[in-house]
Amino acid sequence: MSDSVQKVILRPSVDQDVPFMIDIYSHHIQQGIGDFKAEPLHLREIKRRRKVMLKRKMPHIVADCAGAVVGYAFAAPFRKRPAYRYTIEHSIYIHKDYLRQGIGRLLLPALIQQCSEAGFHRMIAFIDSSNTPSLALHEAFGFERSGVLREVGFKFGHWSDSVLMLRSLEPALGAPGADSVKIHESFTEPS
Repeated sequence: MSDSVQKVILRPSVDQDVPFMIDIYSHHIQQGIGDFKAEPLHLREIKRRRKVMLKRKMPHIVADCAGAVVGYAFAAPFRKRPAYRYTIEHSIYIHKDYLRQGIGRLLLPALIQQCSEAGFHRMIAFIDSSNTPSLALHEAFGFERSGVLREVGFKFGHWSDSVLMLRSLEPALGAPGADSVKIHESFTEPS
């Protein structure tokens, strides 16, 4: 682990982190094949989504290195129908200058723990099949490949497959039961 990673602290996100998140996310939209969005989100939209997730008690954490956000992770509803309320989908984004330096290895277990403590039952990730570092990271933390969605994305002139990865969560001692997880039908899914 590099010296810079040893100086990273994980903390809940705050509104002041949003410009850093937009910078990180914009790079992944413009250069990465894992996210199929064409345009970066705006400051107001990221703030709105973050507030909705926090209101629903869903983790939204950042990796902070000397006051700069070098990565972030969050959980969001898998689907908005009540039957899916115990299953969450998550995303992790790392600053381009901190890729492959262990930031994901800090964020993912913290996110798993917070999701367990919130009483969720399953965690889902959709990962581009060519993103071998992310696939390996998720497998290292107990995610299993549960399927491949063939040629579901088209970006940079070629088709991309998405690997569906799934992990069971065990509620932490003293955590509220799964019945405490509330996802309302009126909730708009972050996209």
